[in-house]
Amino acid sequence: MHLQKKTLKLVVIATIINATMSDFIKPFEEKTPEIVFEWSDSKTDAQGWLVINSLRGGAAGGGTRMRKGLTKHEVVSLAKTMEIKFSVSGPDIGGAKSGINFDPNDPRKKEVLERWFKAVAPILKSYYGTGGDMNVDEIHEVIPITEEYGIWHPQEGIVNGHYQPKERDKINKIGQLRVGVSKLIEDEDYTPSKKEGYLVADMITGYGVAESVKHYYQLYKNESTEGKKATIQGFGNVGAAAAYFLAQQGVKITAIIDITGALIDKDGLNFEQIKTLFLNRKNNKLTHPNLMPFEQAQTAFWNTKADIFIPAAGSRFVSEDNLSAMLKAGVEVISSGANVPFNDPEIFYGKILNKADENLAVIPDFIANCGMARVFAFLMGKNVKITDDAIFQDVSNVIYKALEKVHQKDNNNRFISRNALQIAIEELS
Repeated sequence: MHLQKKTLKLVVIATIINATMSDFIKPFEEKTPEIVFEWSDSKTDAQGWLVINSLRGGAAGGGTRMRKGLTKHEVVSLAKTMEIKFSVSGPDIGGAKSGINFDPNDPRKKEVLERWFKAVAPILKSYYGTGGDMNVDEIHEVIPITEEYGIWHPQEGIVNGHYQPKERDKINKIGQLRVGVSKLIEDEDYTPSKKEGYLVADMITGYGVAESVKHYYQLYKNESTEGKKATIQGFGNVGAAAAYFLAQQGVKITAIIDITGALIDKDGLNFEQIKTLFLNRKNNKLTHPNLMPFEQAQTAFWNTKADIFIPAAGSRFVSEDNLSAMLKAGVEVISSGANVPFNDPEIFYGKILNKADENLAVIPDFIANCGMARVFAFLMGKNVKITDDAIFQDVSNVIYKALEKVHQKDNNNRFISRNALQIAIEELS
């Protein structure tokens, strides 16, 4: 009888929370974006959308992604997520996103990107800044292509629209962006190999995801991450870097899964093993002689014992069944390496996220993976110190302060995402 009353109380509390969430999220979710640019490629079946949720502060920012099956709704969702993210990372601008519905493995990918960026070049010059995202590389694709169309840097629109600098200041900010984003990492604390020539852009987002886990345990548990176990979904730049930096903290990686298959070790892979996996990736994908086939690995991966889960495979890939399996496997914290990782139709807070939020600690995407957005904001500052340590520590500090603000609002390690979202929307209002 006592248990029934307790269960009923929890249901009532959850119902009240959901109603409250709906009250303050819906207006933001349902507001029509200020600008929607729609594009159809003249030579392929590619479609593209540039969604600018708002021109808050005179500009908007958000990366460019490509995948087969991408929809306008997904781009709208991501643009709104970026607006929330900028409330954490800065600068005080609107959120945007570019998305192209096209197979990134098609040999015509470069041609499609060239025609896309030519179409949006005037916007990139005036008030929109972009970068890399899923299947689109910042350094090797976005920057060289946009330069062909007279764009000094893909973030030039933010510099012009938000900062409205004088010529000298503009040259300085663009120069800092050029140097900082493409900077080779020289500090061995932040790269698995100086010889391989990894850039800040390659490592920074995954680093922030790992740091968010460290800061969570520090703030909410007064514990270290050393000895914890983690599972990783996706082994591209974000997932692999997150695994690397978590392992550097002393976390054991018990399972990794991506499109090529899964590697499962119940005892956990150590730092040197993860470093080797990182360096042996082919086309940003997991390689190992003992990979379990992807389909076969589904049940095994989600049921692997772990304390930490990092979704970094893409948007809306975590189902309710996946979550239920993880809860049984002992997962206590999720750090969202991917934007909108839960398979909910809602943009921000649906049924699956709510279930996760009320049962464990969920560090939301706009905090956990804000690393690259923060780097852009940092590099647009005045006369910044462009060193590996300055850039990486700035990202760590920003993530810590964001989590600290949530902790001050409510030191309970449940409903972290709800509280963080409420803080962000209140700040944007």
